[in-house]
Amino acid sequence: MKKVIFILSLLAVNSYEAQFKINVEVPSSFTPKEVYLYTLNGSKDVLNSKEIKKGNSWQINVSKPYSGMMKLYFPETNASINFISENKDVKMKFETEKDKIVNIDYIDEANYVMDQMQDIQKKKEYILPALYQIKEYYKTKSDFATALNNEVLRLSNAAPDLSKFPFVAYYGSNYNKFLEKNANKSAVTHDQIIDFLTKSNELLESSSLLRPILVAYLNAGSSASLSADVDKMLKAVNVETPRGQTVLSELIEIFDTYAMQDLKDKYLTEAKNLKCTINERLKNTIETNINTEIGATFPNYVFNRASNTKAKSIYDVKADKKIIVFWASTCSHCEAELPKIIEKYSAIKGLKGEVIAFSLDSDALAYENKAKMLPWINDSELKGWNSSFSDTYNVHATPSYYILDGHNKIIAKPDHAADVISYLKLN
Repeated sequence: MKKVIFILSLLAVNSYEAQFKINVEVPSSFTPKEVYLYTLNGSKDVLNSKEIKKGNSWQINVSKPYSGMMKLYFPETNASINFISENKDVKMKFETEKDKIVNIDYIDEANYVMDQMQDIQKKKEYILPALYQIKEYYKTKSDFATALNNEVLRLSNAAPDLSKFPFVAYYGSNYNKFLEKNANKSAVTHDQIIDFLTKSNELLESSSLLRPILVAYLNAGSSASLSADVDKMLKAVNVETPRGQTVLSELIEIFDTYAMQDLKDKYLTEAKNLKCTINERLKNTIETNINTEIGATFPNYVFNRASNTKAKSIYDVKADKKIIVFWASTCSHCEAELPKIIEKYSAIKGLKGEVIAFSLDSDALAYENKAKMLPWINDSELKGWNSSFSDTYNVHATPSYYILDGHNKIIAKPDHAADVISYLKLN
């Protein structure tokens, strides 16, 4: 009996040991203390853990098995690093310039091979076609022509040995099949993509390939039959399964991003009407959309660094109408549209209204230089698209607008500044 208890104790201890470890070495001049580790589910980053720097490195233990894309995010500088896991130890180091990450050195073998493979993929897509064209003009036996021909042969045949790296092999082969830009390849078909989606293992969700392959599917057919094509795919993947629900969630967000409102509404309604157990991914998509529909109460946000107000949150702002704007200093459309709102700002105030603008900037100086010229309430987390309100308020593009009433209920979702002005009858 004692022996059995001893064995069970060992199993319990081992269950708490890390599946693998991530070691990140940094220069002493790199100031961030904290790092967030993310795994991937489709196109969504999923927070795995947080860790504090010890000396000049981070040591992160990953407790559950995981193969696929990962990301390290340093919130203090809004910097990030993408890498992979083969469910084995990861090691990297990098150089910095004024807290900006440069020259990442992937030391573990899997990430080194992945980096090498992606470099070859880019050269095949963007450099090799140009070399083929140049080669047509150098058919002599000159040294340059020989070197050019050798480079063409090298890139054409270059391929690292992936036999020891199942995730890298999975990513490479499916990227080449479905996404590689190659004029000599036959166009991928709907049936090929459906076959892949239904038969692929769990690496699909962690590979970063799912969304671009879905976009490839949507682009492969006629726009006239798009809804029928999507119905065909969803029937094949089965929306009552986790895979099918993740695909459905991705499609809803794709349609939202590209302003395909009719299709978004159709498949969001389908998602809402499901009677089966819903996975976390689709549940979040449904909730985010419900919370930002016309008639819903706009979720509150506690200000981070708000200017031009003493209010602590959106709900604290007293106004009969609140115009919520999501923008960025690097957004050319914002540059064209925000002046139209500035021009009408006095009139908006005359209606007892207020403008509350949230920036998806990451550069503090760029944000501050622009925000000081905007007369309304401004705030930003300075985390770019990692900002919390991009998910909370279902923001896929800038500028984006909401109009709230005095009770913070959403009464309009204008597409452009002109629509805001028209809704408020300020033309």
